[in-house]
Amino acid sequence: MSVPIIGFFNNKGGVGKTSLVYHLAWMFAELGNRVLAADLDPQSNLTAAFLTEERLESLWPPNGHEETVYGFIKPLLDGTGDISETPYIEIIENQDKIGLLAGDLALSGFEDELSEQWSKCLDGKTRAFRVISAFWRIIQRAANIHNADIVLMDLGPNLGAINRAALIAADYLIVPLSPDLFSIQGLTNLGPTVIHWRDEWKERIKKNPVEELELPSGAMQPIGYVILQYSQRLDRPVKAYERWVEKIPRTYQQKVLADNKLFVRRPDPQCLATIKHYRSLMPLAQEAHKPMFLLKPADGAIGAHLQAVADVYSDFKNLALTIFARIESPGGK
Repeated sequence: MSVPIIGFFNNKGGVGKTSLVYHLAWMFAELGNRVLAADLDPQSNLTAAFLTEERLESLWPPNGHEETVYGFIKPLLDGTGDISETPYIEIIENQDKIGLLAGDLALSGFEDELSEQWSKCLDGKTRAFRVISAFWRIIQRAANIHNADIVLMDLGPNLGAINRAALIAADYLIVPLSPDLFSIQGLTNLGPTVIHWRDEWKERIKKNPVEELELPSGAMQPIGYVILQYSQRLDRPVKAYERWVEKIPRTYQQKVLADNKLFVRRPDPQCLATIKHYRSLMPLAQEAHKPMFLLKPADGAIGAHLQAVADVYSDFKNLALTIFARIESPGGK
């Protein structure tokens, strides 16, 4: 049985997407779930958030790619075999429920191959389907090795071939947003592109020439958006952002859900959460190498910081529970 994969995607960078995935992985584990975090962004910021500099140095070249997602697909790229049967999973220190498929800057070299093989799927080429489904097959193998209940997949901020192949591996899609013009424009581009990719994969999957080659369904079901990194004054977004917050529901409805009805409910049910900056906690969390909501006085979280830690814990717990309510029961439980 396949493990549900949630892709976190916005083609506009700098919205806090990787921090969202990182904290949700820890929160799902806090709630008793086994989590696989898959870093498919060539920038590998999620991997850097989880691991120490010393571990990163041993993980990436010149030490090779044996323990990264790029290394797991390299035999397929080189024409020497298929993807790894037993991909390595990094178990996160102090939280063994979280496994990491480590990212790799070399993954950007996969872009051209994915672009070329996408069109060849229409010709029923076996290798094309192996290449395009590589991410999904690696993730599912790793998820089963880790006995994961859920997979959280971090993606780069672009509409290229790597993200197309990654997104057809996703059962569900969450869009992290910041309330600004760029996120609105990002939704306008992202929504139709994802719909187009979904339709294109449905056309291709019918031409799979190898019946025993398991392929992703390419569902990419949108389950909502998260507004991140907004400023607050008296517990309300500052006025500079209010007009963009007001524009998000209609834009998401029309561009991502392809629903052109004029009526949009308030509050918008597609908004999974609105998360504050928590600027004062982030440096402490980075120094302690842990999520903001697990900071202790020994980490410098004293005085007003303690209330902020409690607030961020509540925010992410509520978000994790909301996400679970939107998807099928993880692991068939």
